[in-house]
Amino acid sequence: MNHKIKLICSYFLALTVSACNITSSNNLRATGDMGVVIERATGQVQIVNHTSKTALAQIDGLGDLSHASIVYSRDQRFAYVFGRDGGLTKIDILKDKIDKRILQSGNSIGGAISQDGKLVAVSNYTPGGVKVFDAQTLELVADIKATQLLNHEKNKDGSIKRSKVVGLVDAPDQRFIFSLFDSDEIWIADFSKPKLKLTKFTDIGRAPYDALISPDGRYYIAGLFGEDGMALVDLWHPDKGVRRILENYGKGDKKLPVYKMPHLEGWAMAGDFAFVPAVGQHNVLVINTKTWFQEGVIKVHGQPVFVMAQPDNRQVWVNFAFPRNDTIQVIDTQSQSLINTLKPGKGVLHMEFTPRGEHVWMSVRDENLIQIYDTKQQQLLKQIPAISPSGIFFTSRAHQIGL
Repeated sequence: MNHKIKLICSYFLALTVSACNITSSNNLRATGDMGVVIERATGQVQIVNHTSKTALAQIDGLGDLSHASIVYSRDQRFAYVFGRDGGLTKIDILKDKIDKRILQSGNSIGGAISQDGKLVAVSNYTPGGVKVFDAQTLELVADIKATQLLNHEKNKDGSIKRSKVVGLVDAPDQRFIFSLFDSDEIWIADFSKPKLKLTKFTDIGRAPYDALISPDGRYYIAGLFGEDGMALVDLWHPDKGVRRILENYGKGDKKLPVYKMPHLEGWAMAGDFAFVPAVGQHNVLVINTKTWFQEGVIKVHGQPVFVMAQPDNRQVWVNFAFPRNDTIQVIDTQSQSLINTLKPGKGVLHMEFTPRGEHVWMSVRDENLIQIYDTKQQQLLKQIPAISPSGIFFTSRAHQIGL
Protein backbone atom coordinates (compact mmCIF):
# COMPACT_ATOMS: atom_id res chain seq x y z
CA MET A 1 0.00 0.00 0.00
CA ASN A 2 1.58 3.31 -1.09
CA HIS A 3 1.68 6.46 0.98
CA LYS A 4 -1.28 8.11 -0.81
CA ILE A 5 -3.55 5.10 -0.28
CA LYS A 6 -2.58 4.99 3.39
CA LEU A 7 -3.56 8.65 3.76
CA ILE A 8 -6.91 8.07 2.07
CA CYS A 9 -7.63 5.06 4.32
CA SER A 10 -6.68 7.05 7.39
CA TYR A 11 -8.97 9.89 6.29
CA PHE A 12 -12.00 7.63 5.82
CA LEU A 13 -11.24 5.84 9.09
CA ALA A 14 -11.26 9.19 10.87
CA LEU A 15 -14.58 10.11 9.26
CA THR A 16 -16.06 6.78 10.32
CA VAL A 17 -14.91 7.20 13.93
CA SER A 18 -16.19 10.78 13.96
CA ALA A 19 -19.58 9.69 12.63
CA CYS A 20 -19.78 6.95 15.27
CA ASN A 21 -18.93 9.48 17.96
CA ILE A 22 -21.63 11.84 16.73
CA THR A 23 -24.18 9.02 16.72
CA SER A 24 -23.17 8.01 20.23
CA SER A 25 -23.35 11.60 21.43
CA ASN A 26 -26.90 11.92 20.14
CA ASN A 27 -27.89 8.90 22.23
CA LEU A 28 -26.33 10.18 25.45
CA ARG A 29 -28.61 11.27 28.29
CA ALA A 30 -27.49 13.27 31.32
CA THR A 31 -29.16 12.62 34.68
CA GLY A 32 -29.02 16.08 36.28
CA ASP A 33 -32.39 17.28 35.02
CA MET A 34 -34.32 14.05 35.27
CA GLY A 35 -36.85 12.71 37.74
CA VAL A 36 -39.29 9.93 38.52
CA VAL A 37 -43.05 10.29 39.00
CA ILE A 38 -45.03 7.64 40.89
CA GLU A 39 -48.21 6.38 39.20
CA ARG A 40 -49.74 4.93 42.31
CA ALA A 41 -52.78 3.09 40.96
CA THR A 42 -50.94 0.92 38.45
CA GLY A 43 -47.57 0.14 40.04
CA GLN A 44 -45.79 2.19 37.39
CA VAL A 45 -43.41 5.14 37.29
CA GLN A 46 -42.69 7.74 34.65
CA ILE A 47 -39.18 8.98 33.96
CA VAL A 48 -39.29 12.69 33.14
CA ASN A 49 -37.00 15.55 32.10
CA HIS A 50 -37.69 18.87 33.80
CA THR A 51 -35.71 20.98 31.30
CA SER A 52 -37.66 19.82 28.26
CA LYS A 53 -40.80 19.26 30.41
CA THR A 54 -41.34 15.86 28.85
CA ALA A 55 -42.01 12.26 29.82
CA LEU A 56 -39.23 9.96 28.60
CA ALA A 57 -40.36 6.48 29.59
CA GLN A 58 -42.79 4.44 31.66
CA ILE A 59 -41.76 1.42 33.76
CA ASP A 60 -44.18 -1.05 35.31
CA GLY A 61 -43.96 -3.99 37.69
CA LEU A 62 -43.20 -2.05 40.89
CA GLY A 63 -45.99 -3.46 43.04
CA ASP A 64 -48.04 -1.42 45.53
CA LEU A 65 -47.09 2.23 45.15
CA SER A 66 -49.95 3.64 47.24
CA HIS A 67 -47.46 5.26 49.62
CA ALA A 68 -44.22 5.20 47.66
CA SER A 69 -41.09 7.31 47.99
CA ILE A 70 -37.73 7.46 46.21
CA VAL A 71 -34.07 8.20 46.91
CA TYR A 72 -31.23 8.39 44.38
CA SER A 73 -27.71 7.04 44.05
CA ARG A 74 -24.91 9.60 44.26
CA ASP A 75 -24.39 9.51 40.50
CA GLN A 76 -28.16 10.04 40.00
CA ARG A 77 -28.40 7.04 37.71
CA PHE A 78 -30.35 4.73 40.00
CA ALA A 79 -33.64 5.44 41.76
CA TYR A 80 -34.55 3.30 44.78
CA VAL A 81 -38.33 3.00 45.07
CA PHE A 82 -39.86 2.04 48.42
CA GLY A 83 -43.31 0.46 47.96
CA ARG A 84 -46.04 -0.11 50.50
CA ASP A 85 -45.94 -3.86 49.88
CA GLY A 86 -42.38 -4.09 51.20
CA GLY A 87 -40.89 -3.91 47.74
CA LEU A 88 -37.49 -2.27 47.23
CA THR A 89 -36.92 -1.61 43.54
CA LYS A 90 -33.73 -0.28 41.98
CA ILE A 91 -34.45 1.48 38.68
CA ASP A 92 -31.87 2.38 36.04
CA ILE A 93 -33.16 5.71 34.72
CA LEU A 94 -30.69 5.70 31.83
CA LYS A 95 -31.78 2.30 30.53
CA ASP A 96 -35.45 2.84 31.48
CA LYS A 97 -35.77 -0.48 33.26
CA ILE A 98 -35.74 -2.22 36.64
CA ASP A 99 -32.19 -3.14 37.63
CA LYS A 100 -33.23 -5.26 40.62
CA ARG A 101 -36.28 -5.74 42.84
CA ILE A 102 -36.74 -7.52 46.17
CA LEU A 103 -39.61 -7.94 48.63
CA GLN A 104 -37.94 -7.18 51.95
CA SER A 105 -40.96 -6.96 54.29
CA GLY A 106 -44.73 -7.17 54.48
CA ASN A 107 -45.43 -3.45 54.78
CA SER A 108 -42.92 -0.63 54.42
CA ILE A 109 -43.20 3.12 54.78
CA GLY A 110 -40.18 4.74 53.11
CA GLY A 111 -36.41 4.73 53.14
CA ALA A 112 -33.14 6.60 52.95
CA ILE A 113 -29.66 6.34 51.45
CA SER A 114 -26.46 6.79 53.44
CA GLN A 115 -24.08 9.73 53.21
CA ASP A 116 -21.57 7.73 51.16
CA GLY A 117 -24.28 6.25 48.96
CA LYS A 118 -23.35 2.65 49.80
CA LEU A 119 -26.29 1.73 52.05
CA VAL A 120 -30.04 1.87 51.48
CA ALA A 121 -32.29 1.63 54.56
CA VAL A 122 -36.01 0.80 54.62
CA SER A 123 -38.43 1.47 57.48
CA ASN A 124 -41.05 -1.21 58.03
CA TYR A 125 -44.44 -1.52 59.66
CA THR A 126 -44.51 -5.32 59.31
CA PRO A 127 -42.40 -6.67 60.83
CA GLY A 128 -41.48 -3.53 62.71
CA GLY A 129 -37.90 -2.39 62.21
CA VAL A 130 -35.33 -1.14 59.72
CA LYS A 131 -33.53 -3.24 57.13
CA VAL A 132 -30.32 -1.95 55.55
CA PHE A 133 -29.07 -3.13 52.16
CA ASP A 134 -26.00 -2.82 49.98
CA ALA A 135 -26.93 -0.13 47.47
CA GLN A 136 -25.27 -1.90 44.57
CA THR A 137 -26.47 -5.47 45.08
CA LEU A 138 -29.48 -5.05 47.41
CA GLU A 139 -28.00 -7.72 49.67
CA LEU A 140 -29.01 -7.43 53.34
CA VAL A 141 -26.41 -5.70 55.52
CA ALA A 142 -28.32 -5.22 58.80
CA ASP A 143 -31.72 -6.10 60.26
CA ILE A 144 -32.58 -3.68 63.07
CA LYS A 145 -35.60 -5.04 64.93
CA ALA A 146 -37.90 -2.52 66.60
CA THR A 147 -39.00 -2.68 70.23
CA GLN A 148 -41.28 -5.59 71.13
CA LEU A 149 -44.85 -4.68 72.16
CA LEU A 150 -45.32 -7.08 75.03
CA ASN A 151 -48.76 -5.77 76.00
CA HIS A 152 -50.19 -6.00 72.48
CA GLU A 153 -52.01 -8.82 70.76
CA LYS A 154 -49.58 -11.22 69.10
CA ASN A 155 -49.15 -11.71 65.37
CA LYS A 156 -51.08 -14.47 63.62
CA ASP A 157 -48.04 -16.73 63.73
CA GLY A 158 -47.78 -16.31 67.50
CA SER A 159 -44.75 -14.01 67.42
CA ILE A 160 -44.64 -10.82 69.46
CA LYS A 161 -45.49 -7.64 67.57
CA ARG A 162 -42.89 -4.93 67.19
CA SER A 163 -43.34 -1.19 66.90
CA LYS A 164 -43.95 0.32 63.49
CA VAL A 165 -41.05 2.47 62.26
CA VAL A 166 -41.62 5.88 60.68
CA GLY A 167 -39.70 9.04 59.87
CA LEU A 168 -36.52 7.35 58.60
CA VAL A 169 -33.92 9.79 57.24
CA ASP A 170 -30.22 9.83 56.53
CA ALA A 171 -27.96 11.99 58.70
CA PRO A 172 -24.32 13.12 58.45
CA ASP A 173 -21.53 10.82 59.63
CA GLN A 174 -23.04 7.71 58.04
CA ARG A 175 -26.08 7.60 60.30
CA PHE A 176 -29.77 6.83 59.93
CA ILE A 177 -32.32 8.18 62.40
CA PHE A 178 -35.92 7.05 62.78
CA SER A 179 -38.95 7.01 65.11
CA LEU A 180 -40.89 4.12 66.64
CA PHE A 181 -44.61 4.88 66.49
CA ASP A 182 -45.96 2.40 69.04
CA SER A 183 -43.17 2.54 71.63
CA ASP A 184 -42.60 6.32 71.63
CA GLU A 185 -38.90 6.22 70.77
CA ILE A 186 -36.27 7.75 68.48
CA TRP A 187 -33.24 5.68 67.48
CA ILE A 188 -29.95 6.57 65.79
CA ALA A 189 -28.20 3.83 63.79
CA ASP A 190 -24.52 4.70 63.32
CA PHE A 191 -22.77 2.86 60.45
CA SER A 192 -19.57 4.95 60.54
CA LYS A 193 -17.59 2.05 62.05
CA PRO A 194 -17.49 -1.67 61.19
CA LYS A 195 -19.83 -2.50 64.07
CA LEU A 196 -23.29 -0.93 64.08
CA LYS A 197 -23.98 1.35 67.06
CA LEU A 198 -27.56 2.04 68.17
CA THR A 199 -28.52 5.01 70.35
CA LYS A 200 -32.06 4.87 71.74
CA PHE A 201 -34.16 7.70 73.16
CA THR A 202 -37.29 6.56 75.00
CA ASP A 203 -40.45 8.34 76.21
CA ILE A 204 -40.02 11.04 73.56
CA GLY A 205 -43.77 11.82 73.30
CA ARG A 206 -46.86 9.90 72.30
CA ALA A 207 -46.97 8.25 68.86
CA PRO A 208 -44.38 9.91 66.61
CA TYR A 209 -45.98 9.63 63.17
CA ASP A 210 -43.47 11.26 60.82
CA ALA A 211 -40.25 13.23 61.00
CA LEU A 212 -37.79 15.40 59.13
CA ILE A 213 -34.19 16.46 59.34
CA SER A 214 -33.12 20.09 58.85
CA PRO A 215 -31.33 20.80 55.55
CA ASP A 216 -27.97 21.11 57.36
CA GLY A 217 -28.48 17.71 59.01
CA ARG A 218 -28.40 19.06 62.56
CA TYR A 219 -31.96 18.78 63.86
CA TYR A 220 -34.24 15.74 63.69
CA ILE A 221 -37.86 16.61 64.49
CA ALA A 222 -40.66 14.10 64.97
CA GLY A 223 -44.32 15.06 64.93
CA LEU A 224 -46.48 13.55 67.67
CA PHE A 225 -49.90 12.19 66.77
CA GLY A 226 -50.87 11.22 70.31
CA GLU A 227 -50.45 14.70 71.77
CA ASP A 228 -49.82 18.28 70.81
CA GLY A 229 -46.17 19.00 70.25
CA MET A 230 -43.02 17.68 68.60
CA ALA A 231 -39.81 16.00 69.67
CA LEU A 232 -36.39 17.38 68.66
CA VAL A 233 -32.94 15.79 68.70
CA ASP A 234 -29.87 17.98 68.18
CA LEU A 235 -27.55 15.65 66.30
CA TRP A 236 -24.58 17.88 67.10
CA HIS A 237 -25.27 17.18 70.79
CA PRO A 238 -27.19 13.89 71.02
CA ASP A 239 -25.99 13.54 74.61
CA LYS A 240 -28.52 16.23 75.56
CA GLY A 241 -31.36 13.85 74.69
CA VAL A 242 -34.75 14.75 73.26
CA ARG A 243 -36.25 18.20 73.65
CA ARG A 244 -39.98 18.84 73.46
CA ILE A 245 -41.02 21.77 71.30
CA LEU A 246 -44.41 23.34 70.54
CA GLU A 247 -45.91 21.40 73.43
CA ASN A 248 -49.13 23.40 73.62
CA TYR A 249 -49.89 24.36 70.05
CA GLY A 250 -53.59 23.88 69.38
CA LYS A 251 -54.45 23.26 73.04
CA GLY A 252 -58.01 24.30 73.74
CA ASP A 253 -58.89 24.65 70.07
CA LYS A 254 -61.61 22.50 68.61
CA LYS A 255 -59.86 20.13 66.20
CA LEU A 256 -61.29 18.85 62.96
CA PRO A 257 -61.23 15.20 61.85
CA VAL A 258 -57.78 14.46 60.44
CA TYR A 259 -58.30 13.26 56.85
CA LYS A 260 -54.60 12.92 56.04
CA MET A 261 -51.56 13.31 58.26
CA PRO A 262 -49.28 16.12 57.12
CA HIS A 263 -45.90 15.12 55.77
CA LEU A 264 -43.16 16.70 57.82
CA GLU A 265 -40.56 16.12 55.09
CA GLY A 266 -42.15 19.07 53.34
CA TRP A 267 -41.46 21.54 56.14
CA ALA A 268 -40.46 24.88 54.72
CA MET A 269 -37.39 26.30 56.43
CA ALA A 270 -36.77 29.86 55.30
CA GLY A 271 -34.21 32.01 57.10
CA ASP A 272 -34.88 31.90 60.82
CA PHE A 273 -38.37 30.47 60.43
CA ALA A 274 -40.03 27.15 59.73
CA PHE A 275 -43.50 26.95 58.22
CA VAL A 276 -45.22 23.86 59.60
CA PRO A 277 -48.56 22.14 58.85
CA ALA A 278 -50.84 22.08 61.88
CA VAL A 279 -52.51 18.72 62.53
CA GLY A 280 -56.30 18.89 62.37
CA GLN A 281 -56.37 22.65 61.77
CA HIS A 282 -56.66 25.00 58.80
CA ASN A 283 -53.38 26.61 59.80
CA VAL A 284 -49.72 26.85 58.91
CA LEU A 285 -47.62 27.51 62.01
CA VAL A 286 -44.62 29.84 61.94
CA ILE A 287 -41.77 28.71 64.20
CA ASN A 288 -38.58 30.54 65.12
CA THR A 289 -35.83 27.98 64.45
CA LYS A 290 -33.44 29.68 66.89
CA THR A 291 -35.75 29.26 69.87
CA TRP A 292 -38.16 26.62 68.51
CA PHE A 293 -41.11 28.64 69.79
CA GLN A 294 -44.18 29.41 67.74
CA GLU A 295 -44.25 33.03 66.58
CA GLY A 296 -47.24 33.13 64.31
CA VAL A 297 -50.06 31.33 62.53
CA ILE A 298 -51.34 31.68 58.97
CA LYS A 299 -54.96 30.74 58.22
CA VAL A 300 -55.19 28.63 55.08
CA HIS A 301 -57.75 26.94 52.84
CA GLY A 302 -57.81 23.53 54.53
CA GLN A 303 -55.74 21.02 56.48
CA PRO A 304 -52.22 21.39 55.03
CA VAL A 305 -50.30 18.29 53.94
CA PHE A 306 -47.11 19.58 52.31
CA VAL A 307 -45.78 23.03 53.22
CA MET A 308 -42.83 23.47 50.86
CA ALA A 309 -40.42 26.34 50.27
CA GLN A 310 -39.01 27.30 46.91
CA PRO A 311 -35.22 26.85 46.72
CA ASP A 312 -34.78 30.61 47.20
CA ASN A 313 -37.04 30.48 50.32
CA ARG A 314 -38.99 33.52 49.09
CA GLN A 315 -42.32 31.70 48.85
CA VAL A 316 -43.97 28.67 50.44
CA TRP A 317 -46.45 26.49 48.55
CA VAL A 318 -49.13 24.51 50.42
CA ASN A 319 -51.43 21.67 49.36
CA PHE A 320 -54.32 20.25 51.35
CA ALA A 321 -56.05 17.10 52.54
CA PHE A 322 -59.38 15.78 51.25
CA PRO A 323 -61.98 17.17 50.69
CA ARG A 324 -60.21 20.45 49.89
CA ASN A 325 -57.40 18.91 47.86
CA ASP A 326 -58.09 20.78 44.62
CA THR A 327 -56.24 23.87 45.82
CA ILE A 328 -52.70 25.24 46.20
CA GLN A 329 -51.94 28.35 48.22
CA VAL A 330 -48.77 30.44 48.09
CA ILE A 331 -47.35 32.21 51.16
CA ASP A 332 -44.85 35.08 51.09
CA THR A 333 -42.17 34.30 53.69
CA GLN A 334 -41.31 37.94 54.38
CA SER A 335 -44.81 39.15 55.18
CA GLN A 336 -45.93 35.67 56.33
CA SER A 337 -49.19 36.14 54.46
CA LEU A 338 -51.09 34.47 51.62
CA ILE A 339 -50.44 35.96 48.19
CA ASN A 340 -52.19 33.57 45.79
CA THR A 341 -54.64 30.69 45.54
CA LEU A 342 -54.51 28.25 42.61
CA LYS A 343 -57.01 25.57 41.55
CA PRO A 344 -55.04 22.89 39.67
CA GLY A 345 -57.80 20.25 40.01
CA LYS A 346 -58.93 17.44 42.27
CA GLY A 347 -56.35 15.45 44.18
CA VAL A 348 -53.24 17.63 44.27
CA LEU A 349 -50.97 15.20 46.13
CA HIS A 350 -47.38 16.38 45.76
CA MET A 351 -45.13 19.20 44.55
CA GLU A 352 -41.50 19.26 43.45
CA PHE A 353 -39.44 22.33 42.57
CA THR A 354 -36.80 22.33 39.88
CA PRO A 355 -33.36 22.64 41.51
CA ARG A 356 -33.15 26.44 41.14
CA GLY A 357 -36.85 26.99 41.68
CA GLU A 358 -38.04 28.52 38.42
CA HIS A 359 -40.75 25.87 38.04
CA VAL A 360 -42.85 23.67 40.30
CA TRP A 361 -44.33 20.35 39.19
CA MET A 362 -47.60 19.13 40.74
CA SER A 363 -49.27 15.73 40.65
CA VAL A 364 -53.02 16.10 40.16
CA ARG A 365 -54.14 12.54 40.79
CA ASP A 366 -57.85 12.70 40.04
CA GLU A 367 -57.27 14.56 36.78
CA ASN A 368 -54.54 12.09 35.69
CA LEU A 369 -52.17 14.97 35.07
CA ILE A 370 -48.81 16.40 36.01
CA GLN A 371 -48.99 20.20 35.91
CA ILE A 372 -45.98 22.50 35.60
CA TYR A 373 -46.15 26.08 36.89
CA ASP A 374 -43.87 29.08 36.57
CA THR A 375 -43.11 30.09 40.17
CA LYS A 376 -42.64 33.79 39.40
CA GLN A 377 -45.89 34.36 37.54
CA GLN A 378 -47.58 31.34 39.18
CA GLN A 379 -49.10 30.39 35.86
CA LEU A 380 -49.61 26.98 34.29
CA LEU A 381 -46.99 26.23 31.61
CA LYS A 382 -47.69 22.64 30.58
CA GLN A 383 -49.57 19.46 31.42
CA ILE A 384 -48.27 15.89 31.07
CA PRO A 385 -50.66 12.91 31.14
CA ALA A 386 -50.04 10.43 33.97
CA ILE A 387 -52.10 7.65 35.54
CA SER A 388 -53.03 8.64 39.12
CA PRO A 389 -49.73 10.46 39.76
CA SER A 390 -48.57 11.04 43.31
CA GLY A 391 -44.94 11.58 44.37
CA ILE A 392 -42.58 13.55 42.11
CA PHE A 393 -38.86 13.15 42.79
CA PHE A 394 -36.12 14.96 40.85
CA THR A 395 -32.55 13.64 40.81
CA SER A 396 -31.23 16.78 42.51
CA ARG A 397 -32.37 15.06 45.73
CA ALA A 398 -29.30 12.84 45.41
CA HIS A 399 -27.21 15.64 46.91
CA GLN A 400 -29.55 16.81 49.68
CA ILE A 401 -29.56 15.55 53.26
CA GLY A 402 -32.73 13.77 54.28
CA LEU A 403 -34.32 13.55 50.83
